[in-house]
This record gives sequence, C-alpha cells and structure tokens, in this order.
Amino acid sequence: INPKFERSDIARLKDMLVDQVCEATGGPHAYTGRDMKETHAGMGVTAGEFDALVQDLVATLDEFNVPKAEQDELLGVLAPMRDDIVELESQETGTPLPGSYQPAPALR
Repeated sequence: INPKFERSDIARLKDMLVDQVCEATGGPHAYTGRDMKETHAGMGVTAGEFDALVQDLVATLDEFNVPKAEQDELLGVLAPMRDDIVELESQETGTPLPGSYQPAPALR
C-alpha cells in the first residue's frame, strides 16, 4: 500500500491516525481531520489495499502482544470506514495514486 502514501505528509498522517483511533476508542484525543470519504476521494484505494492495511495492523498488534479483545475493538472501529475509503472492489495491491490526485491542504 506504500504507493498510496507517496505524496502524504507521513508525520501528519501518523498524528491524525493516533487522534482518530484514540477518539474512536474513548481516549482523550479528539480527531480534527476530514472524514474518510473526503480524505480518500480520488486515491483509487482498492479492497485489496484496505485488506492489506488491516493485515499489517493485526500483525503489528500481535507483535506487541495486544490482547484479542482489544484488537477486535480497534478493528470494529475501522471496519465501518471501509466503504468510505475503498473506491475499487479489486484485490489488487500496490496500485499507484492516480496522476491527478493531490492531497488536500492541511486543515488550520
């Protein structure tokens, strides 16, 4: 899935992801970013790429010995986002960003 992030500000992406997961799981941080549909519009994210991200996440959670109940809680938060993120029902992975795609400017 790395090609999908080649034009992203990775530090900002990580910060936004932490805030989003923290808020969604009842933590103290508030997510202030765009909704997932707007954020991923035009990226051409495939179902295979979304599934690969989930597999990478589960592998990382396993590596850090996160209990299954907590993994399921996190995956339960992410699963409903699939329809807003996936634009192509293909199992292809590693597809490039469309040439016309431009990341949205940072929110102020």
